Amino acid sequence: MTREVCEGKIKHMVKTASDFTLSVPVTFFREGKSFVAYSPVLDLSTSGRSFAQAQKRFLEAVQIFFEETSEKGMLDQVLANLGWTKIRSQWRPPFFVSHRSERVKVPLHA
Repeated sequence: MTREVCEGKIKHMVKTASDFTLSVPVTFFREGKSFVAYSPVLDLSTSGRSFAQAQKRFLEAVQIFFEETSEKGMLDQVLANLGWTKIRSQWRPPFFVSHRSERVKVPLHA
């Protein structure tokens, strides 16, 4: 299976009690004929038939994520569980230091 990985950041407006803008790291890769968008800081992924469709669906999923968790009064708890920190009433996602591939030797037993 071929995987093409590119890392990017998507800025997105999120509606809560008071609107705020945040930058969410997202990795896009190809899996077969689909494009997958995944953000580890939200543990959220989606896919599409094209890169543009995956990107659009990801933005929609992020919007829904914040709307639903906020409406249910769970936003603070969910973000804290995902490793976010709250600084002066503003949430900040975990800071990524690196994104790369590591070679790992895995023993196979017959």
